Amino acid sequence: MSPLDLGSKSLDLEPERIEQGLARLVLSVIELVREVLERQAVRRVEAGGLSEEEVERLGLALLRLQERMTVLREAFDLDQDDVTLKLRLGGDGAGSRP
Repeated sequence: MSPLDLGSKSLDLEPERIEQGLARLVLSVIELVREVLERQAVRRVEAGGLSEEEVERLGLALLRLQERMTVLREAFDLDQDDVTLKLRLGGDGAGSRP
């Protein structure tokens, strides 16, 4: 399939690339939510707000989610860096993490 002519820019409409790009976007959002949930879980565990059974269930759920994410990344030929959002704080990058 040839690129769509948009004047000085072109849009690549190859189905495989579109599918992989969409998968990358969706998996990036899921990974972000997973990381937030994991950090919140660690805070709750450290604060002592969960029973041992709840800690066990939470750990198992996070492990299963991580395993499923690995399967999905592999299915779309993506690696962890492809779905990890690298957010920068501040306008000029000063004080931001890489």
